[in-house]
Amino acid sequence: MSILSVPVAVRYMLLSALGFALMAACVKAVSGYGIPVLEIVAARAIVSLVLSYLDVKRKRISVWGTHRWLLTARGVVGALALVCVYYSVTTLTLADATVLQYTYPAFTAVLALIFLKEQIKRSTILCITLSFIGVLVMVRPWSGELEAAMPALSLMAALAGAFGSAAAYVLVRKLSQLEDSSVIIFYFPLVALPVSLLLLGNDFVMPGWEALLLLVLVGVFTQVGQVGLTKAMAAEAAGKVSAYAYVQVIFSAVLGMIFFSEIPTLWTLLGGCLIIAGALINALWKR
Repeated sequence: MSILSVPVAVRYMLLSALGFALMAACVKAVSGYGIPVLEIVAARAIVSLVLSYLDVKRKRISVWGTHRWLLTARGVVGALALVCVYYSVTTLTLADATVLQYTYPAFTAVLALIFLKEQIKRSTILCITLSFIGVLVMVRPWSGELEAAMPALSLMAALAGAFGSAAAYVLVRKLSQLEDSSVIIFYFPLVALPVSLLLLGNDFVMPGWEALLLLVLVGVFTQVGQVGLTKAMAAEAAGKVSAYAYVQVIFSAVLGMIFFSEIPTLWTLLGGCLIIAGALINALWKR
C-alpha cells in the first residue's frame, strides 16, 4: 500500500503525532544542556507567538478578541499545564510521559460535566476507569517501591499536565462558540510567554548554538503538530481520525529508544494499553 492510498486526514493526523513526538524529544534533549523547563516554555511561546500572530493578521481580524478574560484564562491554564508536561518529559521516559498525558480525556469528561453540563456516557465512565487502572499499573503502589517505579513528583506533574490540558480544552470548547480559532491559538503564547518569564526569574541560562537550535525546533515541531491536527480535523470527522493521534505513543517510545536508550518496561506497556484503550473507547464508541 503506497502512502498516496492513505486518506489525507489520516496522513495529517500521523504528521501531527510525529510532530508532537519530535517536540517532546527536543524538550528532553535541550534539558540535557541545563536549560530550565520554564525557559523551554518561553522559547516555544516566542516561536508560536510569531507564527500565530501572522496567521491572525492573514485573516485580517483583531488579535485581541472580544472575550479577553476568558481568553486570558485559557492562556494561563495552558501555560501552567505546559510547564507540568515539559517537566514530566524531562524527568520520565518519553513513553511514560506521553502515555500519562493521554489520561486527559478522563479529566475532560469530569470538567465538562461540571462546567459545561455535558452528560457523562457509559463509554466515558469506562474511559475514566481504564485510565485510573492504567496509572495504577504503571506506578505499582502495591510493590512498595513507588519511587523506584516512577518519581512521585514527576508522576504528579504528568497528571497535573493532563488535568491542565483538559481544563484548557474545556475552555477552548467554550471559546470556539465565541471567538475565531486563530485568536484562541494566539492567546496561548501571548499569555504563556510573560507567565513563564515571570516564574523563571533569575534562572535564565544562555543557550549555546546546539541548545538554541533545539529550542527553535521545539517551537517548529509544535507548529507542525498543531497544523497537522487542524487539517486532519478539517478533512474528516474527528471521531474517524482521532484514533491515529495515539500513534504518538509509539513514535515517542521509538525516539526514546533511539536517542535516549529508554526501554519501556512491561508495566508501562500494560498501563499504556489500558489508558489508550480507554481514550479510544471514549472517542470512538457509537451509542
